[in-house]
Amino acid sequence: MAQQIVDRRDQDFLLHEVMNVEALSKTEKFADFNKKTIDMIVTEARNLAVNELLPANKIADVENGHPEGVRLENGAVKVPPSFHRPYKLICEGEWIAMTDNPEHGGQGMPNTVATACRELFSGANMAMMMYPGLSHGAGKIIEEFGTPIQKMLFLKKLYNGKWGGTMCLTEPEAGSNVGALTTTAKPNGDGTYSISGSKIFISGGDSDLVENVIHPVLARIEGAPEGTKGISLFLVPKIWVNEDGSLGEPNDVAITGVEEKMGIHGSCTCSITFGGKGKCRGTLIGEANKGMKAMFLMMNEARLGVGMQGYSLGSASYMNAANYARERVQGPNLLKAIFDKAAPSVPIIQHPDVKRMLINMKAYVDGMRALIYFISNCFDQVAVATDETVKAKYQGLIEILTPVCKAYCTDKGFDVCTTGVQIYGGYGFCSEFPQGQLMRDCKITSIYEGTNGIQAMDLLGRKLGMNKGKPMMDLLFEINTKIKEAKEVGLSDMAGKVEAAVNKFGEIAMLMGKTAMSDKLMDAFAEAVPFQEAAGDVIMAWLHIWRATIASKALSQNVKKKDEPFYQGQVKTAQYFVDQILPVTLGKMEAIKNMTATIMEIPEEAFMM
Repeated sequence: MAQQIVDRRDQDFLLHEVMNVEALSKTEKFADFNKKTIDMIVTEARNLAVNELLPANKIADVENGHPEGVRLENGAVKVPPSFHRPYKLICEGEWIAMTDNPEHGGQGMPNTVATACRELFSGANMAMMMYPGLSHGAGKIIEEFGTPIQKMLFLKKLYNGKWGGTMCLTEPEAGSNVGALTTTAKPNGDGTYSISGSKIFISGGDSDLVENVIHPVLARIEGAPEGTKGISLFLVPKIWVNEDGSLGEPNDVAITGVEEKMGIHGSCTCSITFGGKGKCRGTLIGEANKGMKAMFLMMNEARLGVGMQGYSLGSASYMNAANYARERVQGPNLLKAIFDKAAPSVPIIQHPDVKRMLINMKAYVDGMRALIYFISNCFDQVAVATDETVKAKYQGLIEILTPVCKAYCTDKGFDVCTTGVQIYGGYGFCSEFPQGQLMRDCKITSIYEGTNGIQAMDLLGRKLGMNKGKPMMDLLFEINTKIKEAKEVGLSDMAGKVEAAVNKFGEIAMLMGKTAMSDKLMDAFAEAVPFQEAAGDVIMAWLHIWRATIASKALSQNVKKKDEPFYQGQVKTAQYFVDQILPVTLGKMEAIKNMTATIMEIPEEAFMM
């Protein structure tokens, strides 16, 4: 049977040959996770994704209000019926808290292994996986900032999926400007606060998958400073939780609407009113006026998760397209038709333009997977490091790569999904095939959890100069190390081109950083998105020559004949990226270097008739 969602051979390549995850089993923390165990976990995840999550995805892709879609009935959200069985299996398999402490209901596995599972789940059914994904994020806030009582009451039930969680930031008039929120919190004198306000675009705001929903809500305590410095974070349960952990009376939390969306129809996006009757209670989590610090823990996890979503849908679209191109017979082989007018029709994978689209999809999918696995492995290195300097290095790499991962993987994931529709031709535009749904579902990933423009501003305004530029220097060191290794295995031409691009990027990064601190700040930030895209391209080139280096070594060691096409594919894909995509990146960097003032100089009225 043809592979679906993710190329398992490529997963194994990254886990065992590129990231060498089994080496973690030599540490005390991950001693139980040898190669056999890792492979078994990924196999189980794949079976669950293909057999349970994937079939439920198509059924749920309907307009809101349909019996199989999300609907609001008497103030309660009903999710697609097809989601109930796979969600139950996700909970029973303890897949929600894969990397977390077993004391809190987690499995304690390496982040890199969990990532291999998450990409399968997300690619199979992104909409359904948003429910447990947000529950996990809410749980991490409680684990990191909660009081012992809050941990006792909420943590295990979020990690085992019995209860759901959300992230309540956005308000109708605030949007991405979180500091302008108007939700208030008033002390009640008993350790609780009265919460009053409305939030919108709340994913998983309610569902009949769980018996309770725990809302982390950003609000301003009366008298607190304006802006983000005066924001606190509160835990607001849908149903009040008593001190013994039992459920009490319903809290004053009202679902006032469910959005109708372009995609992810199985995921409820709710508007919520807290305290409409003046009876909504919550408890402070973390310090007063330090709510953004706590919420950023969840936001950063979510941003990496969204990067995963964008990539995984691209991966699923690529796998579908590759399978279809092998099976769809249409038109003769172009070369053979020149000599034989009666040449038979062939699978469309033999047509040059189709093959071009496929290798372009593969180049981005393989590169994005490597980026996501690398970041995951950085988390594992932080977890096992005994040297604080080493720990700080990997943490810095996570910080600087997070906005790139979120933005690049969602932009390119969508591009891959668009190409996936194109390869199917007219059938790609028809709802009976999966490509259209993947493309529609993917579009939200470049918008939520901070638009990709905000990610670019974060990269330029914060991450580039973080710790006097050390994370950027560490990243460049990692890249240059792999360039050197590529040269040593006979990939000098390819490595030299990547090296030239890296050097150019270093120059542009310095220029952008300098300009962002000058009176031309606005011109610099107008180039922030192109700069971030150039950063992503250079990072992809690094990851591709890393992959090609390992593949070249394998090919020189007389690998099994059945594995030769895979390793040859690594080298050819890297060559394609370096020869066809990287030159365009150099052009982008030249455009950035021009630092045009026209973007900011054009009158606003020029955009209107």
